[in-house]
Amino acid sequence: MAEVTRETILEALGSVRKVEGGEDVVSLGMITGVVIRDGNVGFAVEVEASEGAASEPLRQACEAAVEAIPGVLSVTAVLTAERQAQRGAGANGGASGAPGGAPQSGENAGAGKSQRISGIGAILAVASGKGGVGKSTTAVNLAVAMAADGARVGLLDCDVYGPSIPRMMRLSGQPETVEGSKLVAMENYGVKCMSMGFLVEEDTPMIWRGPMVMSALGQMLRDVQWGELDILVCDLPPGTGDAQLTMAQNVPLTGAVIVSTPQDIALMDVRRGIAMFERVDVPIFGIIENMSYFLCPHCGERSEIFSHGGARETAAELGVGFLGEIPLDGAIRTTSDAGQPIVLAEPQSPHTAAYRGIAKRVLDLCRAAEAGGERQAPNIVMM
Repeated sequence: MAEVTRETILEALGSVRKVEGGEDVVSLGMITGVVIRDGNVGFAVEVEASEGAASEPLRQACEAAVEAIPGVLSVTAVLTAERQAQRGAGANGGASGAPGGAPQSGENAGAGKSQRISGIGAILAVASGKGGVGKSTTAVNLAVAMAADGARVGLLDCDVYGPSIPRMMRLSGQPETVEGSKLVAMENYGVKCMSMGFLVEEDTPMIWRGPMVMSALGQMLRDVQWGELDILVCDLPPGTGDAQLTMAQNVPLTGAVIVSTPQDIALMDVRRGIAMFERVDVPIFGIIENMSYFLCPHCGERSEIFSHGGARETAAELGVGFLGEIPLDGAIRTTSDAGQPIVLAEPQSPHTAAYRGIAKRVLDLCRAAEAGGERQAPNIVMM
């Protein structure tokens, strides 16, 4: 198979003109964020915000040019439109200091139209205010537990910069491409998965700005053949930035769960995360307290390493649900690292019982919310 390089990609794109008779997209500096993995290519086409909707044919032309390169197996090109007012805005350039992707004062994003994804029922966001609290481990075990109980489940890795779902779900290789450029979700343990980690090497840094992340997420949602799903579990990156806003703007999220450890410093960020979801009209189903306590495997003594009960108290204070406690245990870490979630590796363990209990409660909440009527993607006005 011929080697696909950045140079061959740019050479092919040099034949694509923004307008007939004009300069090519490479000379105009419109091609950014090129990533290559085993013949799978991704890149962004930067356009002005006012040209976004009209630039779809240009995006398709760029994809077609790269698809024609010998050795290219699949191509994912995303349009990014960076608003002029946001260039160089720094920490004040959008909600939560997000670089370039967040709505500005008075802007209306998401037009309030239904933007459901065909074939997908509930869409659940699993979020955290800060990193290192075990959010991805929780998302994976909840998804697998739901699938084990008979639900049709998808799992979307929304962390473009640090995708971890491929390893945790023991998936590798590249997704198949159908219908020209549509990716087929990969599957293991009865869960259909999509992640940027399938498209780039594990140690490849993603040096992408906010608008590029937002476009990539939009395509992983809508340009993937998910099939029929009862629920799509979305593992969001920590914080309150581009990924969270993109999800709120582009799909009517059924609800969100927040994962936290019990200590005060983590719960401070939980409050920010809950406030963000409330501001964009996403229901909060509740808080999960992870690493809630530690039971010594030798003597059975209980140690509350990160304190205990803080998430329950915060949930009560903020008027949101408390979904349960997950202990700190080495088996949860080792099974996650091995790509075999503990709900499957140790089905009779108390940890599995905790995950499955939370998964059932969350799935029931999603079903009740969906039965209550079709949600609309919210109007987001940042003041």
